[in-house]
Amino acid sequence: GAWVILGKFFMSKWVLLLRGINVGGKNKLPMADLKSLLTAEGALDVHTYIQSGNAVFSSSNLKADLFSQNLSKAIDNSHGFAPHCLLLNAKHFGLAIQNCPFPKENSSEKILHFYFLSEAPSEIGVTNLDDLKIPSEQWSLVGSVFYLYAPDGFGRSKLAAKAEKILSVPATVRNWRTVHKINDLLRD
Repeated sequence: GAWVILGKFFMSKWVLLLRGINVGGKNKLPMADLKSLLTAEGALDVHTYIQSGNAVFSSSNLKADLFSQNLSKAIDNSHGFAPHCLLLNAKHFGLAIQNCPFPKENSSEKILHFYFLSEAPSEIGVTNLDDLKIPSEQWSLVGSVFYLYAPDGFGRSKLAAKAEKILSVPATVRNWRTVHKINDLLRD
């Protein structure tokens, strides 16, 4: 009894964001398989959200880099591709929402996007980013999150398509709705 309670006390919540899975019929990874792979790596209380590779789980003593590498290898062994696995602790994920510089009440869920970067970029081509954006678009970089407000459509945005290359840091993108759904899973 007491050890179980103590164990739960030392658990940390984590967010996993996979990049480039289940897109256009490529890199197929059913969420049930992801859940099994996470559990095999020691993740507890695993919850997934939609098919784009989002998961929330608990763990104690997790070393994020090693966990990400091991999970990517496990996916490669079982499904034949090794996706970029970005792990964020719950606090970091919450700060990404809190630090969003754009007014949430004016944002539709699909026009505000969060680029979660594997690290803060050392140097960015601000001029290059501004040259690509159209007048209605706005962007901001706060630490290791690049925010893009694209009211005329994310899919048609040149800035959306080239931001990662200009930032020179691996990224995975989620829209406002997905970020909030993941955050809801963290609170459950």
